[in-house]
Amino acid sequence: MNKLLLGRFAVEKSALFVCDMQDKFAPSIKYFPQIVSNSKKLLESAKIMNIPVVYTEQYPKGLGHTVPELKITEYSKNKFEKLQFSMMVPELINHLKAELNHVNTVVLCGIETHACIRHTTLDLIDQGFNVHVVVDACSSRTMADRKYAFKAIERMGAHLITTESAIFGFAPDAGHPKFGQLRKLLLEPSADTGL
Repeated sequence: MNKLLLGRFAVEKSALFVCDMQDKFAPSIKYFPQIVSNSKKLLESAKIMNIPVVYTEQYPKGLGHTVPELKITEYSKNKFEKLQFSMMVPELINHLKAELNHVNTVVLCGIETHACIRHTTLDLIDQGFNVHVVVDACSSRTMADRKYAFKAIERMGAHLITTESAIFGFAPDAGHPKFGQLRKLLLEPSADTGL
């Protein structure tokens, strides 16, 4: 059976995508502080495992920049501005082809689940990527939009995982030399996001 269909991913072929975690969205997104906390764990684990990180900002002139709590520039210099819902703007696609052409798996977090996360998932799957959407690091303004977006995303062929599941996926063996560093991220349970 195809390993991509099984949901396996190799850390050396993975990238973390962080979608539109911006100031202006913060007050209206359900569980936003918890989504930020879980996304921060993903960023820390990506740093430990040398997984490349790319992030987008939706119309930053009007909607602000990525929330400072994420300290995103410590993890990535690969920022892409956009107006469309999908993260897959031409500049990001070119970056994937030029700098990350080894990547076949994307771990995806951010907002909003029913808009930008859903459209990004569609575009990534269309282009042959294995997509893992981190459910407790994605949200929307309403729980109904969030819930039914996850159902649609799963039907598209993406894998729904949690923050801890993603971290365990990055080093699926306790004997891995970096597992001890990852384990420290798991000492505190991931923040509850109402799922």
